[in-house]
This record gives sequence, C-alpha cells and structure tokens, in this order.
Amino acid sequence: MTIVPVILSGGSGTRLWPMSRPEMPKQLLALTAEETMLQLTAKRAHGEAFAAPIVVANARHADHIDEQLHAVGAAPQAVILEPVARNTAPAIALAALAAKGEEALLVMPSDHVIADVAAFHAAIEAAMPLVADGWLVTFGITPDAPETGYGWIKVGEPLANGVHRVARFVEKPIRERAEEMLASGDHAWNGGIFLFRADIFLGALAAHAPGMLTATQEAMTKARRDGVRIYPDAEAFGASPDDSIDYAVMERAERVAVVPVAMGWSDVGSWDALHAISERDESGNAHRGEVLAIDTQDCLIRSDGIRISAVGISDLIVVASGNDVMILPRGRSQEVKKLIAAMKND
Repeated sequence: MTIVPVILSGGSGTRLWPMSRPEMPKQLLALTAEETMLQLTAKRAHGEAFAAPIVVANARHADHIDEQLHAVGAAPQAVILEPVARNTAPAIALAALAAKGEEALLVMPSDHVIADVAAFHAAIEAAMPLVADGWLVTFGITPDAPETGYGWIKVGEPLANGVHRVARFVEKPIRERAEEMLASGDHAWNGGIFLFRADIFLGALAAHAPGMLTATQEAMTKARRDGVRIYPDAEAFGASPDDSIDYAVMERAERVAVVPVAMGWSDVGSWDALHAISERDESGNAHRGEVLAIDTQDCLIRSDGIRISAVGISDLIVVASGNDVMILPRGRSQEVKKLIAAMKND
C-alpha cells in the first residue's frame, strides 16, 4: 500500500516570535538544523515506501514551500492552499479528498522535530497492517515529564506487536493528573501524527462530522487548480466547522489504535523547548548567529542579523530578528503570547 505523506503547514508559529512571524512561520525557518523544519519533515517520509507529499498550507507561503521542498528533492504532488484557517480536521479532509481512496495518509505537522527517524519508521511499519484493515492510527509519544501543554492518550489492550487500542484521549491535564499519568506508565503524549487510509478517514467524517465532509467536498469540487497548487473554494471551505481531528474523529470513532514510540519528538513549542533540544556548549548555552558571549551560562542567544554581545548573564533567552529584540528569563518563554497581545493592543 502506498503511503502518502500529508504535511500540515498552516500554523503561524507565534510562540517563537520574533523570528517566527505570520509571513514566515517557524516551519519555514532553519531553527533546529541547517535545513528548515518543513524540509526535515518531508525528508523523514521520503524513499521507496512513500509517495510524493501532499502539503496543506496557507496561500501566502506557497512560493516558499515550493522552493524549500524542491531544494531537498521532495517535490509535492499537491499543495492545497487554505483560503482560511479551519483547524486540523478540515485540513486533513482536503488532503484525503485529493488522495486516492485506499492510499494510506501519514499526517504530520510541519513544525515538529523527530530525532530518531528509524524509530519513527519502525512505528509506521508496525501500524501498517491495521491501517490496511481500516483502523485509524495515532502515534503516542513516550512521555518523560508531567507535561500539561499536551493532550495525553491512555494506552489500551494490545492489538498487534507494538500496536494498542486507544482506551481514551485525555485533554491537556492539570499538573497533578499529568504526574499520575506519567507514573502509571500506560499513558502517552498525543503528538498529533496519524496514519490511516483516506477512504476510512472520509467515512469517519461522514459518520461523526458530516457537515465538515460536505463543506470540504464542495470546496474541492469548486477548487481552482494551477499545476500542483489547489485553491479550495473559499465560501464552501469557510462554512466548515473549525475542529481538530482529535475532537471531530479520533475521540468518536470505534477502531482507533495507538503505537507508543520513543523517537526524540518535540513540538518545539517555545524558545525553552528549542534550548532543550539544541546542541549546547559546556556551559549549557545554545547560541546561533552573530553572538559574542563571555561568561554566559545556560542561555539561548540567537540573531538573524545584528550582533548580540553579552557578559556575565545566565538563564536568559535573547532573540534578535529584524528590528525586534526579545529578552526573557528561561522558563517563561510561553509568555511570548503576552508580548504579541500587547503589540496588537498598542
């Protein structure tokens, strides 16, 4: 069975401001390696087992996506350009409608990191027999902290080697509940990566979110096409409910499985998360760009232009991009959203 990578690239990445901006969000930036996060996502689903990818993205990023994917030899079979943002379930529905019925869709956010690609491929291989049999599969990230920023999955009884039934999905928990789930050993983080046949997903939409299926079908029927670019009809797509795949399908369908996997995953959801996965010097610093740092400890300092000079600081995040410089203590990088809100109100 052909596996079609479906790369979701609609996010605006505001949590990594000032480098990530709506016109150039984090998936289009080389934040974790020499290549961009989009390029790394495409490369981890490249080779004999995989067809050319389908990308679902914001129309304003179309040229960047074409350039970046061609540069790594991962030319897409389709780039579906959303007229408005409508969450993950409608985005995946567009891709499923563009694919052939029984093709397996490997749905991946474009802005995540997977350090152990071999483990990821082994998890895909373990899932494929159930996918062929009509199961909807998600990949559960082996947790290493009582994380309250992710949804969790309770892992149920085994269905095949390495594959389990999903007992239930758990919304982002409070700290005490997260600590309990981590200690129990039978929960995983919900990493937002999925594998299922296109026709099975569309059938699940018909059963559990028929309005979404109708809206996305009409949007694709009336779509404008230009080479590999597909522009869904704005009015029809705008009428779709705005729901995540978890809420619209995965939490409601009957045959839902999870493959628990430890694969060095991170959603790089903050500057703190980037510091944690970056290569650091002997003093715990992760610096990149024009940085002169003397006697600094456990800092992340980055610039894409101006030189940043620092002496005698510790536990800070300093990021310069264009005309903006952001400085905050490590551990508080989720509060970037306060800066974004303050600038909108300025």
